[in-house]
Amino acid sequence: MDLNVLKSYIPLYNEALLLTVKIGLLGILTAFVIGLSGAAAIYFRIPVIRKILSIYIELFRNTPLLVQLFFIYFALPKLGIRISAELCGVMGLGLIGGAYMIETMRSGLESIAKVQSESALSLGLTEGQVFLNIILPQAFSVSMPGIMANVIFLLKETSVFSTISLMDLMFTAKDLIGMYAKTIECLFLLVIYYLVMLLPVSILGSIIERRVRFAEFGD
Repeated sequence: MDLNVLKSYIPLYNEALLLTVKIGLLGILTAFVIGLSGAAAIYFRIPVIRKILSIYIELFRNTPLLVQLFFIYFALPKLGIRISAELCGVMGLGLIGGAYMIETMRSGLESIAKVQSESALSLGLTEGQVFLNIILPQAFSVSMPGIMANVIFLLKETSVFSTISLMDLMFTAKDLIGMYAKTIECLFLLVIYYLVMLLPVSILGSIIERRVRFAEFGD
């Protein structure tokens, strides 16, 4: 392994890491908003929206992100809808992540005993107040392990962005290998940078889960 090669490639990997994290975070935020909105719609049993969400969840959970990206980036322009590669990455990650987040948050909402909401309503609270102040905080506590697992899953899925010519970590590694044939050095840096991106998230998720459990059950 050539250390000089590693040093010369690090700036390129730094730029790729920033782009990967940027798109990953925007995609995760989009997925979280979709997940929370969709889970709330299912919880309140809004008929038409529930049916639409059911189709959306089945569609995006049962097709690969790579296929979804290809459709957004290559097929939509044929219909006159052109979007940038970065926006395509955010949309793809947000849509597939949203489908998983809806199911995760829905299970959290449904785990809360109905007697709690019934008791709160009998005390004069509105359905919105009950949802925001009683049901949702507990649901987040229950759903937190699943949410963090989805976050890590989505960050790992950024590895397919290279297929739509985004200069992410994977694209950078493949590009450098193709130009200079320094396979070992490029793959070594690729592994290191993915660990740099994912390990802090994993550790943070474990800390949040422990604190949530402590807050829920006390000492």
